[in-house]
Amino acid sequence: MTTIDGARRALRPVTLRYWAGARAAAGLAEETLETGPTVGDVLDDAVAAHPGLRDVVAVCSVLLEGRAVGREAVVGDGQVLEVLPPFAGG
Repeated sequence: MTTIDGARRALRPVTLRYWAGARAAAGLAEETLETGPTVGDVLDDAVAAHPGLRDVVAVCSVLLEGRAVGREAVVGDGQVLEVLPPFAGG
């Protein structure tokens, strides 16, 4: 556990997969972070590690194990979170 802003939170390994513009902003396609319990925590930690992601993450869809989720969704150990920016065309 770690203390962040006075609150204790358990850290867990989460794999992030970045697609399209998110991949370009992060500078990599995939990484594993030890992070907090919610999608919001994971995204905040990813932005802290890769500041160029800030604007991209603000407009991205997020999939947790293939299902669309919001920032409040709880992430389990070893789960996969995918960051998908809006795509043009169709």
